[in-house]
Formats: sequence, C-alpha cells, structure tokens
Amino acid sequence: MNIQKMMQQAQAMQTKMQELQERLGEMEVQGMSGGGMVQVVMTCKGEVRKLTINPEVINPDDRETLEDLVMAAINAARAVADNTMTEETQKLMGQFGIPGGAKLPF
Repeated sequence: MNIQKMMQQAQAMQTKMQELQERLGEMEVQGMSGGGMVQVVMTCKGEVRKLTINPEVINPDDRETLEDLVMAAINAARAVADNTMTEETQKLMGQFGIPGGAKLPF
C-alpha cells in the first residue's frame, strides 16, 4: 500500500469518527432505578435530556432515597451510553480493518 493511499484512508477514518461523534451526541439511551420508578434519558455524550420520577417515591421525609434512585438511574444510563459508544466505535474500526481495542489518535 502506498503512502498516498494510507493518508487517504486515515483521512476517511477521521471523517467517519467525527460523524460518529456527532451521531453519539444525538443518540439517546435510558437508565432506570427502583424498578422503573426513576428514569433518565441521556445522550451517549452524557447530556441528560429527561428525568422522570414516579410520585410514589417522593417523600419529603426521605430525601436520601430519592437522591440515591436518581444517581442510580443516571449511572445506569451512563453505563449504557459507554457500552453503546464502545460498540459503535468498534464497528467503525472494523470497517477499516482495525482490531477492536486499538487506540486512535483522534
């Protein structure tokens, strides 16, 4: 493979990675806690778009439980987002013949 072709492939990969980053910024995932009593929708980039709390878990005398449920739902959504980002990146890398787990400079 000549240098020019390698450079073209690297540029194409960089463009595809930028497109993927944009898609991940819009792609939404959901996390739940308390058996669905608290739900969080966020983008794969971590922007929380929606928080839904079932009124049954709102107890002014037990604020800590609600706080824990919200944090658990956010963390669950973040885990889904991280997994989605990894899967999408590996798919893209596979298109360019790069094995999963390889680190890219961009």
